[in-house]
Amino acid sequence: MTFIARWTFAFLLLAVTFNPTQWNYVAWARREYESSLSLVILFGLILVIAYVVYLRATFRSIGVFGMLLVAALVTVLGWVLHDFGLLSFQDPDLNVWLSILAISLVLGIGMSWSFVRRALSGQLDVDDVDE
Repeated sequence: MTFIARWTFAFLLLAVTFNPTQWNYVAWARREYESSLSLVILFGLILVIAYVVYLRATFRSIGVFGMLLVAALVTVLGWVLHDFGLLSFQDPDLNVWLSILAISLVLGIGMSWSFVRRALSGQLDVDDVDE
């Protein structure tokens, strides 16, 4: 699986959970919780499982400090694009999409970091295995 695939899945996970349109889990759950509570809980648990996988892998590979560094890098990149007039923060919907993009980049990099580290250093990351 490539970085693009990991990042795309992270982006879709975040966008399916919440986005500025009506097509997201949060809006759907608010509308349907009385009539379809079991489905709301089922899909909510599926999303929680996906988040646990992504967050656990990200914490294990780059840690909180690495996550903050990647987030800072993405934030400063947005600032630079704004300073050069290529990006405006006036549209609240665009700001939500940009936040989804930024968080998905942090998660995508976190999921891919072991592969990048191995390619750069030749060292493998190995988890403790009980045999």
